[in-house]
Amino acid sequence: MNKTKLLISAVLPMLSLTVAAQDDNTPVKGDFTVAATVGYNSYTNVNALPGNLTDYEAIAPNSLWNQKKLMVGFEAGYFVSDKWKLNLGGGLNFNHHPGYPDVPGTIDDITGDDTLGEIPNYRAVASQYSCTWNAYTGVDRYFSISGISNLMWYTGVRVGMAYALNEQKYDEWTSMGKSVGETWSLRGSLTIGFDYYVLPAMFVGFSVDPFAYAYNMTTHKPQEGLKSLEADSHDYSILAAPTLKIGFKF
Repeated sequence: MNKTKLLISAVLPMLSLTVAAQDDNTPVKGDFTVAATVGYNSYTNVNALPGNLTDYEAIAPNSLWNQKKLMVGFEAGYFVSDKWKLNLGGGLNFNHHPGYPDVPGTIDDITGDDTLGEIPNYRAVASQYSCTWNAYTGVDRYFSISGISNLMWYTGVRVGMAYALNEQKYDEWTSMGKSVGETWSLRGSLTIGFDYYVLPAMFVGFSVDPFAYAYNMTTHKPQEGLKSLEADSHDYSILAAPTLKIGFKF
């Protein structure tokens, strides 16, 4: 009898999932969705260029997705009809690196017999603060797949903005004070993807941008009190920003 109860307890959940999978769980007009996303979609970043005793320069780092780190974000959606959904999403990263002073060596010291030391200087570790965020909105058109229930593919458009900040300060005599790098980018893309409703209120999905364009503007202030240097770039990407997501329908 105990074995029978255990078998029934194990089989019933699977039967329930099977029945649920046979139903049409796809969203309809008025449904909300919220999903966690993970992908190479931070779009922009920047490193401050500390000032020195010679010259300053400005570099516009690109905003190509394949040179970025993974970012965890969110995406919220609202179905204005059974086939059209409005989207809003984004992500945020920030971190702080403590700084450490330099350690003088002997390579710059002249001894009494006019010989140089052999130990190089250890440069200071910069104290750093960084913040990166992106936000986007868009609209998707959903299509049902004949013969496969609960699976829908979609195509849509996205527009968004990303911002990054990096501050560095070295505790050493050659440093010219805190340096700041800032960058922002405007981005537009075409998007294609699919959502599969594994349960009536839960889905998993994947998306990629067949084409994306981003304009990036970067400013560097190598030390406080100086005018910022500026540089910009134009980035074009094919099959950009692959993203996985897991979400819920309400």
